[in-house]
Amino acid sequence: MLKLDHITVIAPTLAEGAAHVQDCLDLDVPFGTRHIYMGTHNHRLQLGHRVYLEIVALDPDGTAPDRARWFGLDNRETVIKDWDEGRRLRGWVARTNTLKNVLTAHAPLFGEEVSLPFSNPEFGFSIPKDGSLPLDGALPSLIDHRGAPTSFAEIPDMGATLRSLTLEHPGPAAIDALYRELAIERPPVVVQGPELRYRAEIETPAGVKVLT
Repeated sequence: MLKLDHITVIAPTLAEGAAHVQDCLDLDVPFGTRHIYMGTHNHRLQLGHRVYLEIVALDPDGTAPDRARWFGLDNRETVIKDWDEGRRLRGWVARTNTLKNVLTAHAPLFGEEVSLPFSNPEFGFSIPKDGSLPLDGALPSLIDHRGAPTSFAEIPDMGATLRSLTLEHPGPAAIDALYRELAIERPPVVVQGPELRYRAEIETPAGVKVLT
């Protein structure tokens, strides 16, 4: 079974990503970590029920890995285009304890397992060879914590809780069918829409806010 792990704002710069989340949620999400092995960095925020929000961007001071980065971040043109079109909450990650089995059955959708960090690996992550989002982001990236789940003590808790995650898509029936086939727990609600677009309702100390 796959379970919702985190939702992802993919930004041209980390400052832009944090500013967007602050505009949407009225929360100033602090810096998280640098991914030395991916040349990216993030901010993180707990969203209740062992789910969190990640704001991720290319790290201008980082070193490029010898393979494509995750979340399509090498494709700067697409990242900026999506951002300018308001598609900023761009994807999500599901966790599994059986990543190898899922990829054996669905490798064309999710790509290959990459052990991260590359030396002394702590977890496995699915990344297509070109680094693109699975099915343009309609499907999650996959993470296998290999028995060492995310430490939520390291992620700020600012009183926010994810209430709902909705995906607009031109082919909702096909996406719903994939979610059922993959046995995803707490998948996005899929509705008809002209293009792929996510919307999250998040309860905050100031009330219910919407992140897009």
